[in-house]
Amino acid sequence: MYSRSRYTKPRGNARRWQIAAVAGVAVAIAGVGVGLASADSAVPTVNCPAVKVNVAVPAQAQAEVQSNLQLLNTQIAEANNRLKTTVGQGGPAFIQNAILGPLADKRFATINRIETAIGRNAAKPDLNAEGLKTCTLNQGGGTSAAQPTEVAAGAAAGNAGSGSNAAAGVPTVNCPNVAVTVAVPAEAQAEVVRNLQLLNTQIAEANNRLKTTVGQGGKNFIQNAILGPLADKRFATINRIETAIGRRAPKPDLNAEGLKTCTLNQDGAASAQNGTSVNVRAAGTNAAGTGPAPTVNCPAVTVNVAIPAQAAAEVQSNLNLLNTQIAEANKRLASTVGQGGSAFIQNAILGPLADKRFATINRIETAIGRNAAKPNLNAEGLKTCTLNQ
Repeated sequence: MYSRSRYTKPRGNARRWQIAAVAGVAVAIAGVGVGLASADSAVPTVNCPAVKVNVAVPAQAQAEVQSNLQLLNTQIAEANNRLKTTVGQGGPAFIQNAILGPLADKRFATINRIETAIGRNAAKPDLNAEGLKTCTLNQGGGTSAAQPTEVAAGAAAGNAGSGSNAAAGVPTVNCPNVAVTVAVPAEAQAEVVRNLQLLNTQIAEANNRLKTTVGQGGKNFIQNAILGPLADKRFATINRIETAIGRRAPKPDLNAEGLKTCTLNQDGAASAQNGTSVNVRAAGTNAAGTGPAPTVNCPAVTVNVAIPAQAAAEVQSNLNLLNTQIAEANKRLASTVGQGGSAFIQNAILGPLADKRFATINRIETAIGRNAAKPNLNAEGLKTCTLNQ
């Protein structure tokens, strides 16, 4: 019995210690709960400077601008939530590196997007993204200031009426008129008129680009992106007009270099349109379109000797051929008015005609000479034809 009593006594003490230990745990748990409740009220919040859009926002950009202003509020709410859910995490620089730093990057990008959205249809503003990106902390856990999302509305580009320029202050191009002061061959009329109309299309495209890119780029944007390319297009178009005329008439100099450059109507006045009417030269007329094309004037070949009967048919055939050659030369003169340079008619028509006539007159002499004395019909002197201008 004695040994039994000595064995059971410690068990009673053990139970008492277990009860005390459980009670101690309960107190500890309750203490933790109290600590959490008080810690929540001390969680800091972010304090971000307001981004003020102090310019009129074009209608086309309002939705995008407001969406990004609202995004600034979303970013504030997300940062505050992260501050709550990460209390005590990381070292002393955790909040700066994991919350405030990334928040600044997001805000910088968002403010830049607002500037860009406005800049597509108006002068691009500087909203001070660098200065407004950084947020601080409300250490006492106060409510974060909300970002205003209202903006001042501006007119939409392209909606102005009564012939005024679409957006106030948007310039238009002022291009010199390209006048075709020479008669245009009928065969070239369609191509010339089409290119004159293209000059007007280029003016319209440049004006539209001026409207839709207001504020984009630096101070040289309009020159480099609009006026410069427009000058290149106009130079090429004027050259095409000259070439089209030059295929059927003397190639004119329409002063492509001097007329390619356009300036700006800073007040947005309507751009002058290029004329598209031309003076047409009908086929078969001279280069000026004032009369018929030139014809050849060839000396007559006179056979002043008796022609043997055996040679009569051949002689007559070659005399007829001389007339055929004249007709062919006249036709070529009419169909190639203005082609080539100053020596075109001589090299392409009169020269070959002289060669043909020399050979034909020689054949007449040879035909007679087979059955009689061969005459000298002066082939060298009679081969050359001139022009009836």
